[in-house]
Amino acid sequence: MELIDTHCHLTFEPLAGDVEGVIERSISAGITGWITIGTDPEHNQKAIELTGRFDNMYAAVGIHPHDADSVTSQAINELKELAGNVKIVAIGETGLDFHYNFSKQTAQRRIFVQQLKIAQELNFPVIIHSRDAFEETIDILEQFGSGVKKVVFHCFSGSPEQANLVLDKGFYISLTGVVTFKNASKTQQVAKIVPTDRLMLETDCPYMSPEPMRKQKINEPALMFHTAKFLAELRQMSLSDFAHAVTATSRSFFSLPG
Repeated sequence: MELIDTHCHLTFEPLAGDVEGVIERSISAGITGWITIGTDPEHNQKAIELTGRFDNMYAAVGIHPHDADSVTSQAINELKELAGNVKIVAIGETGLDFHYNFSKQTAQRRIFVQQLKIAQELNFPVIIHSRDAFEETIDILEQFGSGVKKVVFHCFSGSPEQANLVLDKGFYISLTGVVTFKNASKTQQVAKIVPTDRLMLETDCPYMSPEPMRKQKINEPALMFHTAKFLAELRQMSLSDFAHAVTATSRSFFSLPG
């Protein structure tokens, strides 16, 4: 079995302080590829540096909506330059977070649009963060994302109806260990309806360890095995067939070799 963790934050502590151990445990668990996600100028640069250390590690560069207030035009220009690195495979994560509103909503919208335009110009897929802002996110994608190569809603937490809308628009859905939680019936319903050629898996580590490892407060790629096992059983597939299918989707979405 080979799986790809399509959204991990290996530049975040405490994972960054033990990245060799994290990768070793990941490989032992069958998760043999990783996309570490940038969220601001500092972590974008760290992500690129990290990809140089491991063969099957790639990165996305982006500005998280939490940081939209502090983004300068220089930071956007630097983001575009960083995206030229050979191991960058997407723009993101970017989007809207109207739950916390750590940045003004006007700033979030502006920075989201600017990153969509970079993705259009460079022909990159986009990784979307959307929390309590589903309709607004879809609206911006319809207005400004028509030229974007591919779109994935990461850590999807919406309803089955919203999932169907995402799929109808040709977008992809990525699920975390949250789907294994006992109170995650809505996400489990979504997991049953997303075709494997539109489905990807992620940890979003170091957050949200899956059951039965939820008490382990620090998540890491190795634990994605439990998410994959749960979803294979939920969809009445063998683990090997399910892993093969979602890995093929991940490789196609991010244009990964192999």
